[in-house]
Amino acid sequence: MWAEKLGKELGYPTRSLMGWLVSRFLIAHNRVLEENAVQLSGIQPGDTVLELGHGPGLGLQSAAKLLTEPTGHLIGVDFSEYMHKMASDIMKELVASGKVTLHHCDVAAMPLADSTVDKVFHCNCYYFWPDLRKGATEIHRVMKPGGLMVTTMKVSAVAAFAKKQVMPGENWRPEAYMAALRDSGFSDVRMEDRQQKLLTFQAIYATASK
Repeated sequence: MWAEKLGKELGYPTRSLMGWLVSRFLIAHNRVLEENAVQLSGIQPGDTVLELGHGPGLGLQSAAKLLTEPTGHLIGVDFSEYMHKMASDIMKELVASGKVTLHHCDVAAMPLADSTVDKVFHCNCYYFWPDLRKGATEIHRVMKPGGLMVTTMKVSAVAAFAKKQVMPGENWRPEAYMAALRDSGFSDVRMEDRQQKLLTFQAIYATASK
C-alpha cells in the first residue's frame, strides 16, 4: 500500500506532507539528470523549448539561462497543480516577462500549436503517463520537423522502484517508451549510457520526422 501511495505522489505530487517530501526528493536527486537533459538537448539561444513534467523547476531554471535571444521561449507543462504552483513561484519574473510560459495540463493534451517547438526535454517523467502512445503522439504533434527530444533517467534506480511496485505497470521500461516514440513518427530513437562525475545514467533521444 505504501508503494502504491508513493508511486501516486511521484507521478502527481499533491499539497500534502507526502507531496512536500516528494518535492524535496526531486530537488535532491533529479538535479544532475535535469541539467544533463538540458545540455544534451542542444538548446540554441533563439529556440522554443518545452519541458514535460517540470516538477519544482530545476530543468526550467537551467534551460532559461540558454535562451538569450529575444525569440527564445521556454514552455513547461505539469499535471500536478502543486508542482505547477511551485515552479510558477520560482520562475515568476520570467513568466511575467513572457520569456517562460507554464501550463497546468496533461502531456497528452497540451494547449500548444502544431509544429512550434524546437527542443523537448524531460526527466523521470514518462513512467507515470497512463498511455505512452498518446503522450508520444502529442509530443510529436507540437514539435517542428527535425526537432530533438531528450529524456534522462537512471534505469537501475527506476527498475528498483518498479520491483517494489512503486512504478505502475510496465510503462517504466525504456523499450516501451522508445516503441511508442517510433510508432508516433519519431526517427533515430536510441538510448545511450552517459556519465556525469560519479553518476552513470541513460539518455533517450528521438527526432521528430514529419
